[in-house]
Amino acid sequence: MLVKKIIPVIAAASILSACADMGPKQSTGTFVGAGAGALLGSGVGHGEGRIMAVAVGTLLGALLGGEIGRSMDRADQLAAEQAYQQARTAPIGQPITWENPDNGHYGSVTPVREGTHNRTGEYCREFQQTVTIGGRAEDAYGVACRQPDGSWRIEQ
Repeated sequence: MLVKKIIPVIAAASILSACADMGPKQSTGTFVGAGAGALLGSGVGHGEGRIMAVAVGTLLGALLGGEIGRSMDRADQLAAEQAYQQARTAPIGQPITWENPDNGHYGSVTPVREGTHNRTGEYCREFQQTVTIGGRAEDAYGVACRQPDGSWRIEQ
């Protein structure tokens, strides 16, 4: 049992020590990916199984986020953010695309479902996202819920 508790700590230490050699885009991608992975992992399993799911989600999210973050420049990030904003009100199933003509990177955000959150009563939307950098596509999925102040919070 102790080994199961030590593995996430070692993985987190490895990720954090690797961040010292990263540029700002990769560091941001790593931390955002780790957070998203942890949130997704927290919805899986119970007890120690949930702890492991969070640890694995954090690690995988950090790796994927770091890779994408390293490759995305500021123009990519701005274009993607505009697509996310449009997707918040776009019809379900309508992909919102973005592209950076300077480097050929592109992606899409598609709202796939909406409704009221069972526990909180907040209006939420599920999104499917694809980012293609250097011909390599990465897919992600998430849920965002609108807060009383109008901002959006990642739910899962």
